[in-house]
Amino acid sequence: MNNRSSWLLARIWCRPQVILPLLVSVLMLAGVAYLVGVQVGASRQTVVEIDSLRAQWEVDRESIADLRQSTRDDLDALASRVGQAHAHLIRLDALGERLTEIASLDQAEFDFSHSPAQGGPEEAEGSSVMATDPLLAVLDELDLALGEREQKLSALESLLSSHNLAAESRPEGRPVTGGWISSYFGKRTDPFTGKQATHHGMDFAGKQSSDVVAVAAGVVSSAGKRSGYGNMVELRHGGGFVTRYGHNEQNLVTVGDRVEKGQVIALMGSTGRSTGPHVHFEVVRHGNVVDPSRYLRVSH
Repeated sequence: MNNRSSWLLARIWCRPQVILPLLVSVLMLAGVAYLVGVQVGASRQTVVEIDSLRAQWEVDRESIADLRQSTRDDLDALASRVGQAHAHLIRLDALGERLTEIASLDQAEFDFSHSPAQGGPEEAEGSSVMATDPLLAVLDELDLALGEREQKLSALESLLSSHNLAAESRPEGRPVTGGWISSYFGKRTDPFTGKQATHHGMDFAGKQSSDVVAVAAGVVSSAGKRSGYGNMVELRHGGGFVTRYGHNEQNLVTVGDRVEKGQVIALMGSTGRSTGPHVHFEVVRHGNVVDPSRYLRVSH
């Protein structure tokens, strides 16, 4: 720096009216620069925050879209189940009406098109929530209808079982799968003495060792040798019925066995007081021997 410049700077510094405005100007410029820097930094931070929020919003929007689609799929599946349940209800109604018709029951008593009669005093309960969704209301209605049909079908099943049990327990049909009637119930000439005697059963002759079958469902009350009968099986049925099968070659059941109608219970033979292979068949009702011929209808 030369002497002239030094002289000028000295003159400036010595004049406050000149230096103060310059200092103020410099400070103002510095302040403006700082503020601009702060604002630029703040703007950049705001942009970063906005970008972050936008990214999160996109994620949330995708999640909502996925949830909406999942809910729509669930509703579609639920609607499909409602349709299936309704179709099942229709089939139950048709089945119930058909069973009522087959069993010749009172259709007014088992009317599957109406709800069963119910009643009773109102019971105080806690809180109850009403279904506001129409689909949920339909589900509740179907659930109630299916419960009602289940009650009716259970009652019908019980009644049919009772009817079937009574039918299965009533003697019906022949005690053999083949052969012929060789002696009837009532008065006859005794094959051993030649005198008139009362025959308390019917005789079915056939081949040795052929099947002897139960004419009704029941329980074996006796199975063994008995005087005059040889090997005999006695079955007890419902309704006061008892049946006896005598002269067997071999008994195939034991006391206490549960037998079904048509089940093979013995093999035909000629044991005891017998002149040849046959089955002596007796029917007893309420303690009295009755004519078996009235029960010889072909079973279905």
